[in-house]
Amino acid sequence: MIPAERQKKLLTLVTEHELISITELVDIMQVSHMTVRRDIQKLEEQGKVVSVSGGVQLLQRLLSEPTHDDKSLLFQLQKQAIGEKALALIGESKTVYLDAGTTTLEIAHQIAKRSDLLVITNDFVIAHFLMKEGKGELIHTGGYVCKENYSSVGELSAQFLRNISIDVAFISTSSWNLKGLTTPDEKKLPVKRAIVASSKKNILVTDASKYGKVATFRIYGLEVFDTIITDRTLLESVQKNIQNLNIELVLA
Repeated sequence: MIPAERQKKLLTLVTEHELISITELVDIMQVSHMTVRRDIQKLEEQGKVVSVSGGVQLLQRLLSEPTHDDKSLLFQLQKQAIGEKALALIGESKTVYLDAGTTTLEIAHQIAKRSDLLVITNDFVIAHFLMKEGKGELIHTGGYVCKENYSSVGELSAQFLRNISIDVAFISTSSWNLKGLTTPDEKKLPVKRAIVASSKKNILVTDASKYGKVATFRIYGLEVFDTIITDRTLLESVQKNIQNLNIELVLA
């Protein structure tokens, strides 16, 4: 069986089972573990499946963004660790963008005492925190208000960002894989894209639980990022694939 046929059969099996182990695939397809792993890697690079410990599953479709309040209760230790790693990547007297999100809020906690930074954000929770605790300068983008996530989205926010020069941008996401970032909210697209266009250095900050999820609207591929900061639960196979894209990977 040629590789394309094997991969088609493997995808069919994953679709039927939703989650299947590598051992089961070896038995069913009568090929080696190494061959199965190579085929999984190819399908993962195509954005069709996602590796899990000991197996493979279909990408999980994200139909709506979790609210800020819901996200704030999840993976708190991982987010704090990511925030600490992010601090080390911010030089002196920089203009820093913090995207809306609970992971970027942890970065705000880390940089609050630095008086040498100008922080730009579309997140009202981050802005409120830095208004009270921050020592540096602060700008909020303004724009259409997303009440569920306490942030500004849409074209007005994007227009503001296109006229700003950012040294380093920390970008959040609710769904990503080797193909890139996606969102179920179309109004987030112009803001996310404007950030990347205006920033000299783009850093994805996300806990590993969001890997393997996909939503309706594609934002951009992973190649736009200089660095990805995530936690150590990200599978080793995924780590290697990211490093093969010449993206710096920082594990918190």
